[in-house]
Amino acid sequence: MFTVNSKSIALSAAVLLGLTSSALAQSANPAWLDQLSEQLAGEQECAVEYYVNVREAQLAGRLTFEARAQCADGRQFDGSLIEPAEKFTISECGVQVC
Repeated sequence: MFTVNSKSIALSAAVLLGLTSSALAQSANPAWLDQLSEQLAGEQECAVEYYVNVREAQLAGRLTFEARAQCADGRQFDGSLIEPAEKFTISECGVQVC
C-alpha cells in the first residue's frame, strides 16, 4: 500500500515550483541573448544550444547582461555586456583545477 506524508508532499511541491520558475525564467529569451548568439557564431563559430546563469542587473546605474553559453560542440563561453557597450566581452570557459 502507498502512503503519502505531508513532508513528501511539501518536498514535491517545492521541487515542482523550483523547476517551473527556472523554466519560465529561461523561456523569456531576452533579445540580448539573440545578439550574444550571433556574436558567438561569428567570432567563435559556436552554435549555442542553451544558456545557463542568465542575469540582468544594474551596476552603478548601468544595465549589465551576463550569460554562459553551451555550444553544440561542447565548448562553453561566458558573455557579458555593460551598457553603453554594443558588443559582448566573450571568454572561453576552460578546465579549472582546485
